Amino acid sequence: MSVVDKINNTSSTAFSFELLPPLKGNGIESVYKTIDTLLEFDPKYINITTHRSEMVFKENAKGLFEQVSERHRPGTVAIAAAIQNKYKISVVPHIICSGFTPEETEYALIDLQFLGITDLLLLRGDKAKHEREFIPTGHKNATDLQDQVNNFNQELFLDGTKMKSHITPFSYGMACYPEKHDEAPNLDADIFYAKMKVDNGADYLVTQMFFDNQKYYDFVEKCKLIGINVPIIPGIKPITLANQLTVLPKIFRTEIPEEFAGELRKCRNDEEAAEVGVEWCTKQARDLIQHGVHSIHFYSMMATQSVKKVAKAVF
Repeated sequence: MSVVDKINNTSSTAFSFELLPPLKGNGIESVYKTIDTLLEFDPKYINITTHRSEMVFKENAKGLFEQVSERHRPGTVAIAAAIQNKYKISVVPHIICSGFTPEETEYALIDLQFLGITDLLLLRGDKAKHEREFIPTGHKNATDLQDQVNNFNQELFLDGTKMKSHITPFSYGMACYPEKHDEAPNLDADIFYAKMKVDNGADYLVTQMFFDNQKYYDFVEKCKLIGINVPIIPGIKPITLANQLTVLPKIFRTEIPEEFAGELRKCRNDEEAAEVGVEWCTKQARDLIQHGVHSIHFYSMMATQSVKKVAKAVF
């Protein structure tokens, strides 16, 4: 059963969360620890983020520094397979444009088919840290990536040749932005592209994190008015560090309501900020459930214990 089927068929609001692959050189134990912490809330699926390579300076044998490409968090496909095998929970690896060629994407899709993993989240991904603006390695945007996956689902490779064996088509979700993507000229343009994603086969949309539920409700209403009828899953995150009051709006272009910001400004340390973050996220989740959302997706990076507290309060 695909993720969207699980979401549509649940009698109550579904719980899901996102995981980071461990840093290169570390084991998978930290991933298992996070899952074990949140397992009691019956996650319907777990998202596994994918990270591109970055250019870094390393000292060579001659004592000189040279710029090399290094991927700090490899292993998304393998980790997804390990989780599905160990926990029997649906996994959703991210497939991104940023830093990957279409050929590399095709190899990942083939590997996922071999492993029986057929749920994906398709994203453009962020620009490289050394880039001033997004420079595509292959696909320019998520809809181009979507076309490749759609063709793969039709059993066609990049070069147009037909597969010799039948496959289970991928089911996939894509991203949307209740406060608009930072590169979009306006929210209506962003909703136009969300509609394009759905019209081209996205089974559901997952939002960027937000802290003002009304912005989500207004966004969903606008989407419905232009014919977007797939689930729009709200993505939320409990703030855990005092500096996230200014860091998160800068990185994710999300607005923090003054009521919440005012409480965070009173915090003397990260522990107090984490308590306020749990309270606000719990308030958000309860309100979303009261409004009958299909599912709530938690961005749990660096916030596992806070997500657990929120989940205990609402699920």
